[in-house]
Amino acid sequence: MTEPKRCLQASAEQTPGSQERHVFVRDLVLKCQIGVHAHERGGVQRVRVNVDLAVPDEGPIDDNIRNVVSYEDIVATVKRLVAGDHINLVETLAEQIALALLKDQRVLRAKIRVEKLDVYPETSGVGVELVRHRRGA
Repeated sequence: MTEPKRCLQASAEQTPGSQERHVFVRDLVLKCQIGVHAHERGGVQRVRVNVDLAVPDEGPIDDNIRNVVSYEDIVATVKRLVAGDHINLVETLAEQIALALLKDQRVLRAKIRVEKLDVYPETSGVGVELVRHRRGA
């Protein structure tokens, strides 16, 4: 007879703060005023945004949303930024998203990917991915 599987728990031997949890949003597709070319101004294009945030995994979260970085807040932040004024570069949008999300002191690292989906019919998307770290993290 096999022993039942058990949930893994942090060992007392682990250094506090040495564990990470990743909170992510995948494939958020929104319409955005973006682009440097004349034909891109005055209209909207579809962009796909992916976010992966590393946060400390410092023990129990007590099944309470106040104790976690919420993907609901991540989506709201991205939507707010995308709905703003015209942006020339996907790099600029990715940077704005990273900086906004790093304002949450619990976020150690933000990996952001922004893709324009309708630039080349031969591709599913073109864009940029960047990683920003909290200073000291």
